[in-house]
Formats: sequence, structure tokens, C-alpha cells
Amino acid sequence: MSKRLIEVFTAGCPLCDETVKLVRELACSNCEIQVYDLRSESATNSYREKANQYGIHRVPAVVVNGKLAECCSNQQPVSREALVAAGIGQG
Repeated sequence: MSKRLIEVFTAGCPLCDETVKLVRELACSNCEIQVYDLRSESATNSYREKANQYGIHRVPAVVVNGKLAECCSNQQPVSREALVAAGIGQG
């Protein structure tokens, strides 16, 4: 049986740290965990490209075997239109 690849995308924030901690707590011996800190100096463009390929627009985000976890998949990038639709700037 091959290992399950769990990729966690972070930006060094407390919520990201909690997510990494939770993933590590839940992981079993068949899990291989990769953490990509998108803010770190060691972050390469490949980290950001990988995040884009998975459709990640916000962190923390968790990808399991190449598939963005359901809890992370409904996050859309913030846009002017979305903020206006939410009522921001409408007196």
C-alpha cells in the first residue's frame, strides 16, 4: 500500500499553525505530510504554482492525494464584486 500524501499550505499565521498541528495529530503511519509555507524565504515559485494548480486561494489549505479537501474547496478569492455583493460600501 502506498503512502497517502497530505500537503498543507500555510502562511505562518496562528490558524495555519493550528491546522498543521491538527493534521499531524490525525496522521497515521501511512501518511506522508508536506508543509508548504508560502511566506517563508525557502518558498519557491513551485509552491505557489502548486497552490494555483489545486485552486487554493486562501490558507490554511489541505490537499490529500492531489485533491483539495472539501473543507477548503469552497473558498473563493476575494474580489470587489464579492465584497459589494456582501453589502460592503452600500451605506
